[in-house]
Amino acid sequence: MEKLVIIPTFNEKENIEAIIKAVINLQQHYHILIIDDGSPDGTATIVKSLFPTYPGQLFLEERRGKLGLGTAYIHGFKWALNKGYQYIFEMDADFSHNPEDLDRLYEACKNGGAGLSIGSRYVKGGAVENWPANRIFLSKGASLYTRIITWMPVNDPTAGFVCYKREVLEAINLDKISFVGYAFQIEMKFAAWKLGFRIKEVFITFKDRKLGASKMNKGIVKEGVLGVLKLRWQSLFKNYRRRVSNKVSADEVPVFPSNDVLV
Repeated sequence: MEKLVIIPTFNEKENIEAIIKAVINLQQHYHILIIDDGSPDGTATIVKSLFPTYPGQLFLEERRGKLGLGTAYIHGFKWALNKGYQYIFEMDADFSHNPEDLDRLYEACKNGGAGLSIGSRYVKGGAVENWPANRIFLSKGASLYTRIITWMPVNDPTAGFVCYKREVLEAINLDKISFVGYAFQIEMKFAAWKLGFRIKEVFITFKDRKLGASKMNKGIVKEGVLGVLKLRWQSLFKNYRRRVSNKVSADEVPVFPSNDVLV
């Protein structure tokens, strides 16, 4: 058991079977963990129906109610660490992330020296398709804002297509990650960077979903704006590294170059 793809879901019945098949059909020994937040549309039932087709490769964790993206991934990270996986991926269910790019993220961590690899829209070669201009403006603005406030050298800090090496997730005190929306994505990258792990960005083409509804709302945007300020404040006036460090002290964490871009 080496590679686990975590896919959180809420009302993804139109996409879930297809995304599972697409990942497993890569034939690269990916396992999949679906974390469903009580989808009333029957997403979890569809996943269960696929168990006989993909025994030992497909898993499901069901939670009661919509508890947030961040808590879903934290649940999945702990599950993955407990099961012994070495490379743990985040991916959306709606095909905005191309499953074929999983191998490139894996390679960046496996042989490229990264502790964390990011599928990035905003590096050379990266692109966004089928997004309205106002959403592109908002996303790029959020990325620039995050870089300015946090000084974190990541071009796409809100990206949700990610590969972590096991030791990165083991080093982070996951119980201290405080955000539950898309600010969660920023905080995880910030924590890994502050703990000295090397980050690589791998260019991808992000495509807007064709089926189902977007989960973006005003609350998520607000959390992102205020969350970035909170992270910067904590890093300036509190020992943020010590707060988010788990099992190892700050002095024991290897320090690598801050960021690389793979093109």
